[in-house]
Amino acid sequence: MEYGQPEWSTKRISRVLHGTIMLNEREMEKGFELLDAVWAAGITSFDTAALYGGGTCERVLGRWMEERGVREEAFVLGKSCHHSGDRKRVTSFDIAADLADSLARQRAGYHDLHLLHRDDPDVEVGIIVDALNEQLDAGRIRAFGGSNWTTSRIEAANEYAYKKGLTGFVASSPNYSLADEKEVPWEGCLSISGPGKADDRAWYASQKMPLFTWSSIARGFFSGQLTRDNAESLRGEMDGSSVTSYWHEDNWQRLDRVHELAAEKGTSVAQIALAWVLQDPELDIYALVGARTPAEADNNTAVFDIALSSQERDWLDLRRDYR
Repeated sequence: MEYGQPEWSTKRISRVLHGTIMLNEREMEKGFELLDAVWAAGITSFDTAALYGGGTCERVLGRWMEERGVREEAFVLGKSCHHSGDRKRVTSFDIAADLADSLARQRAGYHDLHLLHRDDPDVEVGIIVDALNEQLDAGRIRAFGGSNWTTSRIEAANEYAYKKGLTGFVASSPNYSLADEKEVPWEGCLSISGPGKADDRAWYASQKMPLFTWSSIARGFFSGQLTRDNAESLRGEMDGSSVTSYWHEDNWQRLDRVHELAAEKGTSVAQIALAWVLQDPELDIYALVGARTPAEADNNTAVFDIALSSQERDWLDLRRDYR
């Protein structure tokens, strides 16, 4: 495992964060076994959200951290303000309410990093920054940022914070993978993948802002099960948004090359795709990655044993024809 430590964090953060969305109270023992394996593999950081599982995921993690006595060692990323079917929930009330519920479920007093799960461009950034600073001053969060926020909105929020002498956004959580995302899988999502998002990546690089990226294997596109040849036979098993987002010729070419390189290096397709994300030379990447079994957790950490040359990275991303 590799770790990073941004200047705003008192803790080291594992470069892979374990996604807790698969945890379930009905399978508490199984969840504990998985979390024990994740921790033993060196993954000491966890991705959570008020939305996940209606709270059940956070309850499993919270009970596990309490019983294992690891909360002060663990780095917990929490999220609030996901939109509902009725309204966009990016308000000071929803920040406070979601955070209070999450902390109660996690049996904890704070989030190491708190992200807003969505944005609402109709809400002035000042209102949001003020609300997050209130939670920061109360000690309920140690740092904050945005998930699926545009660089322009983050920039506006931080300009407001600077002028008011407040703390600004220190992290962002967009989608980032080797695949060029043609359509967003869910309303309000945002990606920095592909040639068309080069300016966004350049902005993050210039700001030296840590990125907690989601869907590194492109919603199963790089799972290893899918190939250009078997795609039609698997179409019915794939999420519809995955098909519309990723089933395009340039991405099929990327997938062909990932399969080829994985076979040569004796690794899995998913590991090559994840390594490509984590080894970006310009960006400070922490990948949010799920695992259903201890073996999958070990596979996620084994990615750090894979070396990709700059020529291989460019070749995988179709920026060159040879390697």
